[in-house]
Parts: sequence; structure tokens; C-alpha cells
Amino acid sequence: MGRLSAALLTLRGVRCLFSGFLLDPMRDAERSIRTLAVLSVAIPAVVFVASARTAYDDAFAEAQNHLKRTAEVTREHAIKVFETLRLAALHVDEVLDNLSDEQIKAGADSIKRRLQQLDETLDQIRDIWVIGKDGSALVTATASAIAENANFADRACFKAHKEGSVLPQSAYIGTPARSDLHKEGVKFVYSVARRSKAGEFNGVIAISVSPGYFWKFYRDIANTGVSAVSLVRNDGIKLAQYPGEPAQLLALPPDTALLDEVKKSPLGGAFAYASAGRIFAYSSLTRYPLLVTVGLDKAVVISRWWHLLYRWLLFGLPATAGLFGMCMVALYYTGRAIKANEELQQEIALREASEQRARHLQKMEAVGQLTGGIAHDFNNLLTVILGSLELMQRRLARGDLNIQHLAATASGGAQRAATLTAQLLAFARRQPLDPKPINPNKLISGIGSLISSTAGEAIEIETVLAAGLWQTNIDANQLENAIINLAANARDAMPEGGKLTIETANACLDEAYAASEPGMLPGQYVAICVTDTGRGMSPENARRAFDPFFTTKEHGRGTGLGLSQVFGFVNQSGGHVKIYSELGQGSSVKIYLPRHFGAEAQKAAAQETAEEDLRGSGTILVAEDEEAVRSFSRQALEELEYRVLEASDGPEALKILEEHSEIALLLTDIVMPGMTGKRLAEKARAMRPGLRVLYMTGYSRNAVIHNGTLDPRVSLITKPFTVEQLARKLKSVLEV
Repeated sequence: MGRLSAALLTLRGVRCLFSGFLLDPMRDAERSIRTLAVLSVAIPAVVFVASARTAYDDAFAEAQNHLKRTAEVTREHAIKVFETLRLAALHVDEVLDNLSDEQIKAGADSIKRRLQQLDETLDQIRDIWVIGKDGSALVTATASAIAENANFADRACFKAHKEGSVLPQSAYIGTPARSDLHKEGVKFVYSVARRSKAGEFNGVIAISVSPGYFWKFYRDIANTGVSAVSLVRNDGIKLAQYPGEPAQLLALPPDTALLDEVKKSPLGGAFAYASAGRIFAYSSLTRYPLLVTVGLDKAVVISRWWHLLYRWLLFGLPATAGLFGMCMVALYYTGRAIKANEELQQEIALREASEQRARHLQKMEAVGQLTGGIAHDFNNLLTVILGSLELMQRRLARGDLNIQHLAATASGGAQRAATLTAQLLAFARRQPLDPKPINPNKLISGIGSLISSTAGEAIEIETVLAAGLWQTNIDANQLENAIINLAANARDAMPEGGKLTIETANACLDEAYAASEPGMLPGQYVAICVTDTGRGMSPENARRAFDPFFTTKEHGRGTGLGLSQVFGFVNQSGGHVKIYSELGQGSSVKIYLPRHFGAEAQKAAAQETAEEDLRGSGTILVAEDEEAVRSFSRQALEELEYRVLEASDGPEALKILEEHSEIALLLTDIVMPGMTGKRLAEKARAMRPGLRVLYMTGYSRNAVIHNGTLDPRVSLITKPFTVEQLARKLKSVLEV
């Protein structure tokens, strides 16, 4: 479109040039018309042909790029599925625990129940078989009974592992076959060898996989603008494809053109298959002898190209005809060009939206693992809370007032849920921080008793605090939590006792060291090192130590968020954290916090306040759109002897402020429909300059927190909060 507009402007310039040199009006007019007629045909024709050729190449280039991106998304999905199968096989191997074939048969009922649990958990699995080293079927997840003479020694998966055609640590992926035992009718086998500790062959773990699981995903992928999606073995055997019915036994002849391309470029690429009338992109699963292919009919690409040419012709033909008799044709078609550019921008926006959907599909598997861990821990906590509340209701209904233990249990579960939420926000770097210049030596000395109680009597604690330690600008409460978390991890690593050392030091990190640590900048830091003499970690576990929900502790001993919280808090504060560990040699976690060059903040010693001292007086306006939270806030404030007025939104709160001059403080949620809490506070302070404001929020990404820290002179309390926490916060705000 831009080229055609430029051509029209050129024609107008040529016409003006001719008019300046013409002498005889009639002759000059004839020559001008003749010249314009030739130019109006020749220039648009040349531009159209060149643009059409360029657009043709661009259409196929864009189609290939789209296929490559889609192939990468499909590849990531396949990798996650087969990694899940690998983990499932490892889990089965752990269940078997190097048992002999006779021991497996003797405990078949117990093993079968565990296999069934795994089978029911993973949709892609249709059955799980444990095959003995002689090929006999030992146990299965779904079959009601195994025939006494059932033997799989002649099966390809068994032969591949026993004869060594598959590497000892590799999986064998079989050919799709029809099976009457499965409702979908078709399955293929993913199998791994069972080996003794000495590496001897002990049999096979075979997992029947449903091609229909892939078919459903490929059906969704096809909706993003591709014609065919398939999962293929490196020898050309197709395991799953779309279009086609998932229960259909797929044709197995190898795709010669595909295999030729794979030999040329093993990792991935794109090519045109002339006999099929399609273009393809493929991507290999490097860990498995598999690749995914994505195809698009050439006719679809050519159709899109023709539609583009039709739009150009709709523009070019009227423009060419108008050049013969209209002086304003250039201006008119310039407007058409602007409109065409707007349409092009809309097309780009639609294309970007399609790419975002494809990226969204790619992220879903990763998000699923994180949400699964969160759901597991929260369901456990909700079980404790809801169960305790139900038992309290039952006892109260029959007049039994012995509910203190149940109330404490429910409160403890809710507190652990709040802690889990805070840990998640810390890992995601979304917790609100209130940094102040502090001396870490004073902070560590002040929490010495808490560290001792956390570590326990069996652990010796030593603190080595450097003289002349620099200041750092940090949220003291979060730093305390981080040190306590590290002390708790050290305690768990030393169940038989040991030594915990906490050291501080000044550190100057040069550019060479900073370059070796991603995300770290050279400069002066305050270093805090927490070292234990515990069991230590392997290099693999040390690399994953900061991952959320990753833990080496036994089930029920941790959420896997402690180190993640430390990592998120330190990085959000502009620092860096590093872990050093060796098996049997203990672990050391080093926290580097940026040096602060200003003066240390004056902080009064913490004093325990008696319950009666937390009570207050005066009138407080609560603005909260959530009725349950508003009701709790009102009752909590009334418990503290404040007078309370309520508003469900910003306009109602402003009206109450106009009518009640005695209001001393506005307690408002930040996120409210219609008018945000920040906007409400601005209008309220415009009406009442001396009004105190305390914000409430359940999530820190909002208008009063930037770069992870509170805006200056902003008071905030995060949900959930207790009555005591609210009372202390109100005291600090009202007494300023």
C-alpha cells in the first residue's frame, strides 16, 4: 500500500513538472494525458507485480514461521507429556523398590492399588504393567486378573530392553496397536527397564499411552491456523495425528520426505512436500526418538495471498482510472491508503493475539505444576480449618463449650495459609516492602533467642559478627523471617544435632564475580552467611533449591517455599543469594544486600503492649466493597472500642465524610469498583487535610506500591490480618 501511495505522489509530481514546460495548451494537454495514461498503467503494473511477488514470498515465509512457532509449542507439550511418563515410571520403580519377581507377585494387590492411583491421576496413561525378567506379567493397574501363562517375552518393548537395543537409562516407545482392553481402541507403549543396583536387567515397566490425549491437544492447536499436527517416531511411525479420529489405528508407512529433511537438519526445520501440497515444520524431542510435525495446505496460503491481491486491486484499479480526469485523485486515494494501513494494523493485532494464544498454550503445562502444589497445600489447610469449624458447630449445638482446642487448630491452619500466601508473594516478588536503613549485626543479636528456639537444644549456635559492618536499606521484618527460615532449614538438615553458624561481613564484589552470577551488579554489599553441618545436598538439588514447592524433606515436613521466599525477598530488595552445599558436608547460604551509605534509621525497641493498651477511641470510617471483610473490620474495631462507620464504595464514603466531621481515620481497601482506594483517599484529604488514611490490600501490585516498596508516607496493612495486628497498625498511624 505504501508503494502505491508513493507512485501516486510521483505521478502528481510528474504532472506538475510537465505543466511547467508546456506551451501550446491543446498539444500540451494531449501530451500530458498520453503521458499520464502510459504512466498510470505502467507504474501501477510494475509496482503491483513486484509487490505481488514480494507478498507471495512473505506469505509463505510467515506461514513457515507460524508453523515453526506452533511446532515449538507442540514440542514443549510432547516433552512435558513424556517427562511425566518418565516420572511415572520412576515412581513405579520406587514402589517396586528392587523387589524380586516373587516378592512383587506376593504383594501384587498392594502394588496394584498404587499403580491404579497413578493411572487414575494421569489422563494420558491407560494401563501400567510390570513385567518380570523372564517376560512374565507380574502386576497391572487395570486388568482384574492376570492369566497364569501371561508372558510378554516376545513383545518388542521387552526385547528392546533385554537385548540392549535401547540404552539402559533410555525409554522405548512402541508402535501404536489396537487393543480391546481400552475404550479408545488404540494405544502405544512407553517402557523402561527395571535394573538392580548392580545394573542387571530385572524386567520392564510398560505404560500404555493413549494417542487420544495428544489428539485433543492437536485439535486445539489446529484452531490456530494449521491443517495437520502429528507426533512421529524418528523411523517415520506416526503415534498420533490430527485430523483423524483418536481411536483410529494410524497408517504406519514412513514419510520419506520427512525423514530426508530430518537427516539434513535433525533438530528442526521447515520444508515443502510437493506431492502432498503442503508445507511442514518439525521439531525434534532431543531426549526421545520423536519429533512433532505441523502442516499447512499450500492452498490456504495461496488463498490468503489472493485475498491480499484482491484488496490491492480494489485500491489500484479505481486509482488508475481516476488519474485520467480527476485532479484530487491523489488526495482521495491517500485517504484510502490510510484506511488500508488501519486495516493492516488490525490484521497485525489479530496476528499478535493468535501468537499470544499459542504462547499461552505453551505456558499452561508449567503453570499446572505450580498450581498443583498450591492447591495441594491449601486443600490440606482448608481441611484443617473447615473440619475444626464443623466440629465446633457440632459441639456448640449440643451445648459442649470445650472448643478451645478446635478454635486454636482452625486459627493455626488459617495462619499457616496466610504464611503460605506470604511465601508465594515473596517468591513472586509481589510482597510490599518497607525498607529502612539498619545494621544487620543489631538485628541478628536481637533475634538470637528466636533463632535458638527455632534450632532447638541439640544444635550449637555460633554468631560471628564483623566489626564495622556497613548499613543496608532493607525491610527488617522480612530479613528476620529470611534468617529464621534458613535456621529452620538448617535444623531439619541436622536431625541428630550439629552446629549452626551465622556470620556477617563487608563484601566488595568486582565485575568478574558479578559477571559469573546472573542478575548481580558489582559493588559493595553486606554479606550474611548461614552455615550448617547437616546432610548437605547434591549439585542437582542445590540447583533447584530455590524452586517453589521443591523440597528434599520427607512428605509433610515442608512446603518447599522457605528458600523460595528468601530468594524472592532478597532479589526484590536488589540483593543476591547463593547456596553452597555438598552431600555429607553441610550447606551454606550467603545473602548479599546492597550497602546503604546514609545514616541508620532510629528504631525504638519493641515493647510488648498489654491487651488493654491496644484499645483506642475515636471514629473510623471503613470503606470496603467485600461485605464479609467489611463486617469483620467493623467488629474488630468495635472490639477495640472504636466507633465505626461503614461504606461499600468510594462515593458512599465521601458522603459519610461530609456528614461526620468527627472521623479521625479512613480505613479503605485499595481495589474497589468504580473508585479505587487511592482515589478515595485523595478526595477525602482534599475535603479533610488532616485525615489519617490506612490502606488494606490482599495483593501488592497496586497504586501505592512501586518497585516492590511502599510509596513515601503510605500506611498499609495486608490481608489477612488479626485484631491485634490491626490494633497495632492503627496505634502507629494515629499516633504519628
